[in-house]
Amino acid sequence: MKITTTKSMIVAGVMSGTSADGVDVAICKVAPGKVTPSVKVLGHRGFAYDKKLRAAVLAAMDAKRTSTAELARLSWRLGEVYAECVAKAAKELKLKPQLVACHGQTVYHQGAAEKYLGKALRATWQIGEAAVIAEKLRLPVVSDFRPADMAASGQGAPLVPMLDYCVFRHAKENRILLNLGGIANMTALPAGCGVNDVMAFDSGPANMVMDACMQQLYGKRFDRDGSVASRGRVLSEVLERTMKMKYFSALPPKSCGREEFGADFAADFVKQCKKLSARKEDAVATAMELTVISIFAAYVRFCWPHFGQRAPLARATKLVVGGGGAKNARLMERLQARFATIGVKVLTTAEAGIDVEAKEAAAFALLGWLTWHGLPGNVPSATGAKRAVILGKVTRA
Repeated sequence: MKITTTKSMIVAGVMSGTSADGVDVAICKVAPGKVTPSVKVLGHRGFAYDKKLRAAVLAAMDAKRTSTAELARLSWRLGEVYAECVAKAAKELKLKPQLVACHGQTVYHQGAAEKYLGKALRATWQIGEAAVIAEKLRLPVVSDFRPADMAASGQGAPLVPMLDYCVFRHAKENRILLNLGGIANMTALPAGCGVNDVMAFDSGPANMVMDACMQQLYGKRFDRDGSVASRGRVLSEVLERTMKMKYFSALPPKSCGREEFGADFAADFVKQCKKLSARKEDAVATAMELTVISIFAAYVRFCWPHFGQRAPLARATKLVVGGGGAKNARLMERLQARFATIGVKVLTTAEAGIDVEAKEAAAFALLGWLTWHGLPGNVPSATGAKRAVILGKVTRA
């Protein structure tokens, strides 16, 4: 990455993910470095969606039925919400952003090409009107990051690997950056890697199926600290059947979302569990184990061979976990136990100075800075794009 600018900026990164639980704002100082930009999180705030807004967002995701009016109104309402969240975060943290980088709310993502009206194409859609954000805050906004990568034959995901590469690569350690949002994203950084050595992909569900089980069976949004899962028994028959899905064995680059692991998948998953056990906690425990096993299987199948090819003399391998799932004590225990069997140490991004819930928002702060300076932000080896491209659209106040 060739950086010709010397200008550092205070950037507000804004992220609302597939869990649809709210908005994270990370206000960061992004500055040029000798090889890559540096990113320092100056402060982070999280804001929950209110009940009605969350219901509207969930209803819009991969919707079988909705209206153009509903989607248009929701996009403009989210623009107001994002602006309010940035303003609140800036006030509470006593910081003045110069730029806003907003991912938006994904309502549809199809990373693999499928035929539509006689043409094979990919498609993605993130809503949250950038013009509203720019006007409310009187700041320039970079938004709509994924389409440029997809136009260049990429999956449009994952995009966080640029932050992983800039912040977490290590000269003598292999590192896996694991983000536990609704979906689990993995970035493999071989020791001493260059940007072309980075491999990244979505391994499958993280919190998405667990949360859906809790909502269907208990009427709760999530399993705090994994307390319900810890009382349950893993239904191995359901787990084994689910792990035979083609997605888990598909080669990277690959990405997924609610289209693969959303409401329909969760309803069938719960149904399978109920056939084998009347205990509701068993379904939640099995959903958690699906997250753990799919992540571990992806490491063994894809990352381990990649490390062997790229960094055979690495001293150690570490799994560095971020995202809301990193706060689930039981999930972290299960990951630590599973990876301990192959000598991989598990820690969190907080130990590297980035709050576990701030990482994705910080990633988009970096991507916004790159776009503002006319620099590419995708990692083609991660997304499958045929070239590095400048991401996003700029809306000026």
